[in-house]
Amino acid sequence: MLSISQGDHGYLGRMVHEKMSFGSFPLANLTDLNTWKDMANRTSVKEFILLGFPGTWQFRVSFVVVFALMYTLTVIGNASIIALVWRSSNLHTPMYFFLCNLSFLEIWYTTGVVPKAIGVMLGTSQTISFSVCILQLFFLLSLGSTECFLLSVMAYDRYLAICCPLRYSSLMSSVLSVRLALSSWLGGFLAISVLALLTSRLTFCGPDVINHFLCDIDACLALSCSDTWPVELATFLVSIIVVVASCVVTLISYMYIIFSILRIQSGHGRKKAFSTCSAHLSVVTIWYGSTMFLYVKPSAQNSLDVNKIVNTFNTVVTPLLNPFIYTLRNKEVKLALGRAFQKK
Repeated sequence: MLSISQGDHGYLGRMVHEKMSFGSFPLANLTDLNTWKDMANRTSVKEFILLGFPGTWQFRVSFVVVFALMYTLTVIGNASIIALVWRSSNLHTPMYFFLCNLSFLEIWYTTGVVPKAIGVMLGTSQTISFSVCILQLFFLLSLGSTECFLLSVMAYDRYLAICCPLRYSSLMSSVLSVRLALSSWLGGFLAISVLALLTSRLTFCGPDVINHFLCDIDACLALSCSDTWPVELATFLVSIIVVVASCVVTLISYMYIIFSILRIQSGHGRKKAFSTCSAHLSVVTIWYGSTMFLYVKPSAQNSLDVNKIVNTFNTVVTPLLNPFIYTLRNKEVKLALGRAFQKK
C-alpha cells in the first residue's frame, strides 16, 4: 500500500494543483495510485529548506545574538593562539605547532556552520541547494575527521614528551611534526570522500524540509526516498575507522602517560607532568563524547532534535572552549600572553 507522509502530501499537492491549472491532469486520475507513484518517481528535490530552531521571532533573535557572539569569540580566540605561537620563540615546539593546526581548523569548522545558521534563524537564507548541502556536509565531516586525527597525534606527542623525555627532541622532530599534521589533514578529507560521494547519489523526492540548521548526514538520510543502507554502512565504517581508531590511540597514549606520572616520586613533579597534558585531555573528553554520540552508531535512528542540540555543542561551543582551555590551563601560554601584553 502506498504511504505518503505529510511533507510528501504537501509537495505532491502542489504538483497536482499546477497540473490541474493547466488542464493536463484529469480529475479521475486522482484516485489512481499509479499516477501518484509515477509523479513521485519523476520529481526530484533540487534544494532544501533548513528549519533551524522553530519558535517566536524573539526566541530566534536571541539565538542569533548568542551564535554571533560565540562565533566572534571563537575566531578571535583561535586566531590569537596562532598569532601568539607565531610571535613567541619559546612556543616553537611540536606541541604548539599541533595546537596552531587545531586552532586553524576550529576557525574554519565553525565558519562552515554559524554564518549560514544565522541566516536560517533570521529567515533570510533558509534554502540551500543540493550541491551546496553536500559540499557543507563534506566540509564539516572532513574537518571533524581531521580534528580526531590531530587530537590523537597531540596525545602521541604528549606520550613521547612525558614517557621519553630524554629522547623527545630526536623522536618528535620538526619533519615528523609536519608529516603527522599533513597526514591528519589528508586523512580527514580522504576518509569522508567516499561517504560524500555515496550521499550525493541519493534520491530525494520530497519532503524538502531539513529539521536542522545545517546539512547533517542523519537529516539527509531521513529525507531520502532511495535505499540509504549503503550510506549508513559507510557512515558506520568511517566512524569506526576515524573516531574509534583515533580514540583508541589517544586512550593508549594516556594510559602510558598516567602510569609514567604515577611513577614520579615528588608531588611537584607529578603536578608539572600532568599540567602539560591536562588541557589536551579536557578537549579530548569534550570532543569525543559528542562525536561518538552523533556518528558511531549502526543506523541513523537518533532523534533529529537531539542531534541538533549535540551538533550545536560540537560545532559552536567546542571551538569556543578550546582556546580558553589551552590558555587558562597552560602555564607557558599564559606566560607568553603576559609578555605579549607587556611589549604592547
